[in-house]
Amino acid sequence: MSETTTATKLTFSEKKDTRSGFGAGLLELGQQNDKVVGLCADLTGSLKMNAFQDEFPDRFFQVGIAEANMMGVAAGLATAGKIPFTGTFANFSTGRVYDTIRQSIAYSDKNVKICASHAGLTLGEDGATHQILEDIGLMKMLPNMTVINPCDYNQTKAATIALGAHHGPAYLRFGRPGWPIFTEADKPFEIGKALSLIDGTDVTIFATGHMVWQAIEAEALLSEKGISAEVINIHTIKPLDEEAVLDAVSRTNAVVTAEEHQMHGGLGDSIAQLLGRKLPAPMEMVAVNDSFGESGKPVELLNKYGLSPADIVAATERVIARK
Repeated sequence: MSETTTATKLTFSEKKDTRSGFGAGLLELGQQNDKVVGLCADLTGSLKMNAFQDEFPDRFFQVGIAEANMMGVAAGLATAGKIPFTGTFANFSTGRVYDTIRQSIAYSDKNVKICASHAGLTLGEDGATHQILEDIGLMKMLPNMTVINPCDYNQTKAATIALGAHHGPAYLRFGRPGWPIFTEADKPFEIGKALSLIDGTDVTIFATGHMVWQAIEAEALLSEKGISAEVINIHTIKPLDEEAVLDAVSRTNAVVTAEEHQMHGGLGDSIAQLLGRKLPAPMEMVAVNDSFGESGKPVELLNKYGLSPADIVAATERVIARK
């Protein structure tokens, strides 16, 4: 079952990038466990790994722009009993090194944490070459791989710490822009357990990553229209919290998914597969529709590619009409 945190409109305290949550979590984890090591491919500042590097210089390895080598080194360190956390942009963490991850980490079930920043459209001005929108699909298809996509600074920090105690390959996705912080500070992160944020009876909105806040804003707009929307944060895409999904859909019988990822292969794809097998229901997906991104401001790109709160509202109205 999912855990209900509130049944009212959520507010945020401040905005902060989720990559800084990773950096803070890695430092705290390093202080707790001397087996934790960090590796980075020439992007220490961008991944906010500086504090870990400064405090634990003997446990930090700067490999340069050699991402495949970094994954191989991480696999070797895991074999020696270390808990390696690799850091680079999401595009380089997955697409550039997929073969090495598959062969040396996933197939071998190595205890490597692949930590990926600057994911999705909200990377912004760096454009399509860096805005990977396929990484969740690439990673979730690998046997043994856990896939986590937290929603804000606090949850990213908590997820990073939780991965220290989780054995096995894992992919942790986070981002570049300042984003609303609306989860509780220092709340333990439970891998594989969805979080129900807002109760509702007409439709269930399953969202992940930055799109959780977009879904929260959409819920407020829907409430003004007299539509009761449940919002659930799917921070762990694999393993999917099937019990929470099925429980919610059995009550609302209408589903909207929201993700900063290609429609093919992401969160919506996972939920559709589950519902197709066990509980067919009307469903709409808010995601990038078979397109590359472009250079622009994060929120402007979300709006252009159909990932705004208004787009979630429109998808909700469509799916309710199909009930």
